[in-house]
Amino acid sequence: MGIEGGQALIQVEDPFFGDWVRDHYADLLVDALSEASGRPVSVEIEVKEPSKSDSAAVPTASTNSRNNETPTPKGKQSRKSRIQPVDDHTVTLPDFPLNPHYTFDQFVVGDSNQFAYAACDAIAQRPAQAYNPLFIYGDTGLGKTHLLHAIAHEMRARHQGVRVAYLSAEEFTNQVINAISTQSMDRFRAAFRMKCDVLLVDDIHVLSGKERTQEEFFHTFNALHAAQKQIVLTSDKTPQEIHGLENRLRSRFQWGLIADIKPPALETRVAILRAKASRNGIDLPDDVAMFLAEHIRNNVRELEGALIRLAAYCSLSRKTLDLHVAQEALRNLIDTRARAISIEAIQRLVADHFDVKIADLKGHRRHKAVAHPRSVAMYLCRKHTQCSYPQIGARFGGKDHSTVIAAFRKVERNLKTDLSLRAEVEAIERRIP
Repeated sequence: MGIEGGQALIQVEDPFFGDWVRDHYADLLVDALSEASGRPVSVEIEVKEPSKSDSAAVPTASTNSRNNETPTPKGKQSRKSRIQPVDDHTVTLPDFPLNPHYTFDQFVVGDSNQFAYAACDAIAQRPAQAYNPLFIYGDTGLGKTHLLHAIAHEMRARHQGVRVAYLSAEEFTNQVINAISTQSMDRFRAAFRMKCDVLLVDDIHVLSGKERTQEEFFHTFNALHAAQKQIVLTSDKTPQEIHGLENRLRSRFQWGLIADIKPPALETRVAILRAKASRNGIDLPDDVAMFLAEHIRNNVRELEGALIRLAAYCSLSRKTLDLHVAQEALRNLIDTRARAISIEAIQRLVADHFDVKIADLKGHRRHKAVAHPRSVAMYLCRKHTQCSYPQIGARFGGKDHSTVIAAFRKVERNLKTDLSLRAEVEAIERRIP
């Protein structure tokens, strides 16, 4: 209806719509009007009163103004509500620490992560101009957090005054809970929606099932994206695989670029070990690096941890680092990993992914809902264990080895053309230890 004296009057047709606007658009209205006018503006929502043709003494909503309002009947509360703006000068963006070692220079690039690295580097140079949002997914310990920190470091170095917020989805949830408990949601929203130029959120899948936090993140995402602010998210799953996530968030996560990080190849794992050893002053023989890289394949963080553990063992025991010492020091770790990659472990992962029972995988039912997961499980067992076809068949309820061969070849052949099958297999493989 108009803006006067720092107040904007908005009129709605009925109380229900007034409540809806108040609950869903109040903050956006305050932010937009304040930004457009260049000063804080409060918003007043008023329900339009029905006109009475038989009484000229009762003013209608169309002639209402702040100085000529319909009187509130005695005993009834006014339907007006005033939304006060947050003082822009008192709102600050939470400052979460960055790891000084997580930079682009110290990130080892290989075929498994080159695409994600290139996308992050492009964003750091031209935020919100290349890919927005950027969604990076991959298993734990493959470098997703490293890339987020690297983006933050590079942006602060390249773009003076840029306001970068890095935090995990768990910390974002804690921020929401704290804002609710202290009745400071306005300040929380102003910080993340008005004081943020770049939002980097790690492990976004943690929002699964958290309805209120998803609601806040949805509006934060919309506000930043509309303002052409950069958003980068990481997850251990693709947007489609995150259960308990609202569809409107899932669709927004797919607006920009989706990049995956796969487990590094042997050569990349060796390069990672050498880079880590060089930074920490560890004299790493080539055969020891190859030994570690061959036995720890799917987790870079665990690979680096094994190197530090080995260096500490040699230092404390005053032994020279060589292959024999490495085999002795890491025997328990290597044996544990070897046991973890078993037929039973793969059966559990497949059953969980397809929501079937392990007994069904071992049974004789030929229904597609069971036969397809069984074939995938047999394929993965052959690919990721040292078991023969007869051994695999025996663990699947005494199936003949020819059944296992047929299942393996069928899945292997279909992976070349069936994108849905490929996504299923990759999702399960990311969870294999």
